Amino acid sequence: MGEFKDIIYEIRNSIGWVTLNRPEKRNALNHEIVDQLKSALAEAETDDQVRVIVLRGAGKDFCAGADLSNLEKLSQASILDNIEDASRFAALLLQMRKLKKPVVAAVHGRALAGGAGLATACDLVAAARSSSFSYTEVKIGFVPAIVMAIARRNLSEKRAFEILCTGKMLTADDAERFGLINLVIDDQMFDSEIEKLVSRIAQLSPSAIALTKGLLYQTDMMTFEQALRSGVEMNAIARMTPDCREGIRKFLDK
Repeated sequence: MGEFKDIIYEIRNSIGWVTLNRPEKRNALNHEIVDQLKSALAEAETDDQVRVIVLRGAGKDFCAGADLSNLEKLSQASILDNIEDASRFAALLLQMRKLKKPVVAAVHGRALAGGAGLATACDLVAAARSSSFSYTEVKIGFVPAIVMAIARRNLSEKRAFEILCTGKMLTADDAERFGLINLVIDDQMFDSEIEKLVSRIAQLSPSAIALTKGLLYQTDMMTFEQALRSGVEMNAIARMTPDCREGIRKFLDK
């Protein structure tokens, strides 16, 4: 496994645990930690030991979003420098969407701005009941521009406007009710329930999950007819995988 400065990457029981490790900065994102995340995710994707990837934060918070000291420096740089820096984060979100393996966010504390976007870019989001989510960019005159691509796919138009344009703080229960996250877990049970959740996913067919994830996100911009046609093609491909053949045989042998 690669060695990283600002994250911790470890494999336990078929799970790739990726931990943001800048607790003194509330795990704020700069180009170094974004690049390290991309490297760790790529490593997990190609490792046959890993069935599921978990993203979490060290310390009190999941992630406070962009490192504002870094943004202040970049405000004096050229537009091309700023586009290059922003593109790093966009590439990370795209990479997460294209990974064949499922990525689960385990959120505690606060997930703010780009940190909320990073969490909700994961395929599943489980949050401690005491956690909170907020797109705080507008409060400093900034725009939640890149993370909007994820938020708009998770939320209705009215909810997206409300959350992105007011910077309101959402409790974990609010975030679940709005459809921003999947699951709220009581704090005292958080670590053990996350382990149970990802262990269950790790026992499922990797090929079935990879093909399902790929098709699900490909249908975002398809018409109904195009989505059905893609479904037909994927249905035929899935029937031919060893996992599907074995699963059908086991079911019929019962």
